[in-house]
Amino acid sequence: MLSLNLTMSKNIGYLTGRKGLDDNLFEALGRTAEQNGGTVPAEEMKRLAEQFLIGDANVYGSVTFYDFLRPENQGKKVYICNGSACLTAGTQDQLREQLGAHFPADQIGEMCCLGRCHENNAFHYGGLNYSGKAVEQLQAIRSDKKARPDNYQVAAHGTPVLTAAFPGVQAYYQLLQACLRRSPDDLLAELKASGLRGRGGAGFPMAFKLESCRNTPGDLKFLVCNADEGDPGAYSDRYIMEQQPHSLLLGMLLAGYMMGANAGVLYIRGEYPESIEVMENALAEIRKAGYVGTNILDSGFSFEFKIVKAQGAYICGEETALLESLEGQRPEVRVRPPYPTQQGLFNQPTVVNNVETLACVPYVLQHGGAKFASLGRGRSTGTKLLSLDGHFNRPGLYEVEMGTPLAVVVHELGGGFRRPVKAMHIGGPLGGLVPVHKIDDLTVDFESFAENGFLLGHASVVCIPEDFPMIQYLEHLFAFTAHESCGKCFPCRLGSTRGQELLHKAQANGYQIDRTLFDDLVETMQLGSLCALGGGLPLPVKNALQYFEEELKPFFK
Repeated sequence: MLSLNLTMSKNIGYLTGRKGLDDNLFEALGRTAEQNGGTVPAEEMKRLAEQFLIGDANVYGSVTFYDFLRPENQGKKVYICNGSACLTAGTQDQLREQLGAHFPADQIGEMCCLGRCHENNAFHYGGLNYSGKAVEQLQAIRSDKKARPDNYQVAAHGTPVLTAAFPGVQAYYQLLQACLRRSPDDLLAELKASGLRGRGGAGFPMAFKLESCRNTPGDLKFLVCNADEGDPGAYSDRYIMEQQPHSLLLGMLLAGYMMGANAGVLYIRGEYPESIEVMENALAEIRKAGYVGTNILDSGFSFEFKIVKAQGAYICGEETALLESLEGQRPEVRVRPPYPTQQGLFNQPTVVNNVETLACVPYVLQHGGAKFASLGRGRSTGTKLLSLDGHFNRPGLYEVEMGTPLAVVVHELGGGFRRPVKAMHIGGPLGGLVPVHKIDDLTVDFESFAENGFLLGHASVVCIPEDFPMIQYLEHLFAFTAHESCGKCFPCRLGSTRGQELLHKAQANGYQIDRTLFDDLVETMQLGSLCALGGGLPLPVKNALQYFEEELKPFFK
């Protein structure tokens, strides 16, 4: 049965890819939903199934999975952010009341997360995001439909790699011309020397992926940028796309050259409309300058970009689910092997890297791998971006060299906490739950966090105030996982739902959870889940049970 499912998925990949990226099913579904009030009508599903030669059930499965396509989305006018940072800030209930004065309840939906974690009160209206005090201007916003840009602190501690001043397109892209005179093997050697590891959470060496794909036979190869930054509390990728877009575009061009790719896909989350617009404008700028297309700078290297708007699914941050999504399929996690570098998008060799990883490439090739490696600590080389939420006195985006004490980030860069905080959830919903007394024990690098039983991940920081019940936060994590699970494997699909139910009942009905049963559930999710969504949730849960045992004790037996 598994072999049959894999064969069917592979065949659908070929079918949906026969028209290439320019005419793909996933974007067709998005356009159709926009034209029909937020979802895809049944007759349109049937038409698209016939057009792309796939089953009606496949199209229905895709449409009903995504937040922005499913029938429940129809008629929604405004969306409230339900991310972790807004939850612990306690701003969203009042926000809902304020929006309720302008919109009927059935026109108010939810999104997660809008990347406005630094000031909360976040909502989405008319294709744009708003936060902070913007809701107080809602009448004016409804009239002029103009953006109200947010502002946050941006600073570097040590050498700036991703926060350095942009010198202008012509000066910046001189590096592309210089690199195209060198062989891909020479550039790959520099990347290997840099030790650059994936910044999206896994920390996998980037050069290994590029080299693997380069060595895989194939006339068509893809580089996919995972810009579906779905971790609540994270906005570092958003910062790069909106304020340093050329570091990402140049990074993709250079990576494409090294791996032998023909095309680059920028898969940007639909919750970041401003990021999509900025990246489209930056791409048009370099296309006009001759840095994109056929035979770039008379080098013989050709590379095209495709920007794709995602439709609301956290699981698409997992690289194989993202590839399924791009093919117009329900974004379920693939069984590996084969790995994407062998059989990826439309079954062609593909490398998937996240925004921050790719944006580091220009610095590595400009200054050399050894220079980048010298900035970090051990196997954690270079710098890392951290997103600090609204509980800090100076919330914002900070770049630090790997190995920087976490205390420097919290107390010097972030200025300490506005209100008493008992824990920080670092690295997204699957990251470690760090009690404040452990701050002095940690440095910002992969090894320090792993040695202390945490996970650096995306390095987003969501604070949990002292007066916010830990059991409520744990229920939130299980509910998030249950909503975002692709449903392919039982441990994640069932375990997340059962965990949420147990934690909710313990709060609502005075029910005491059997601790042995709960531990077994968490362990099953960790060991049996197909990907890091179900397999990663147990980490913060175990951290909470270890460090906040006294607070949680009344809910367990």
